[in-house]
Amino acid sequence: MKAALIQMDVAYGKPEENYKKAEQRIREAAEKGAEIAILPELWNTGFELVNLPNTADDSGYTSQNFLIELAKELSIHIVGGSVATKKNGDFYNTTYVVNNEGQLVADYDKVHLFRLMDEHLYIKQGNQENLFKLNDVPMASVICYDIRFPEWLRLHALKGARVLFVPAQWPANRMDHWKTLLQARAIENQCYVIAVNVVGNNPDNVFDGHSMAIDPWGEILWTSIGKEEIGIVDLDLDLVEDVRGRIPVFADRRESLYRGLLGN
Repeated sequence: MKAALIQMDVAYGKPEENYKKAEQRIREAAEKGAEIAILPELWNTGFELVNLPNTADDSGYTSQNFLIELAKELSIHIVGGSVATKKNGDFYNTTYVVNNEGQLVADYDKVHLFRLMDEHLYIKQGNQENLFKLNDVPMASVICYDIRFPEWLRLHALKGARVLFVPAQWPANRMDHWKTLLQARAIENQCYVIAVNVVGNNPDNVFDGHSMAIDPWGEILWTSIGKEEIGIVDLDLDLVEDVRGRIPVFADRRESLYRGLLGN
């Protein structure tokens, strides 16, 4: 499967501008032969959380329809990064996944909210996992800060995920953590990790990309620093089974012991 990592500069608090850019980038990805396109976190608004009453997508309808129509037209799967949504009076950081027939196959509200960027003050946390299939391949998608919780990503891998997508707005001053955590999540779960970050800045943070495609051995297949770019990578899904067969960490887990020591 050929995947396109769309590393873009998100205009702070300007949804109309961001929708236009996202459409352009998805079209470019399709022209490059991508079968699946991945957007970054909060690509519709950026982290302008104080203005969510004016900019969040009401019930997510605009974002869903936008992704559905593009996916159908271009016959491309889209992991829609995440967008700021308003649902039942609360705000969420929400991922929508649409297949190449224009069907919404998954939606996910970010489970772990990042206090250092005040996310918890404005956004309500989700409580559901995010598993889905594209081309009959089990996959999963989480959001940014979620990668600091290995048990959360392991849960998705245990339920079959061969590819883990990570849309993000990860600040430049913690890039060492970003790279190390992503490689660790790929190695320990023996799967592909496709992580898409933003570039540019907002009033409080600088972002310099470092989007990465990482294989099940932890090898970085593609990365880009400091500029808007679309990375195209081939995902050899047979490699997941090969790695899991060589080092059988899933078979060697002692789940009953872990549960016993945790008192469950």
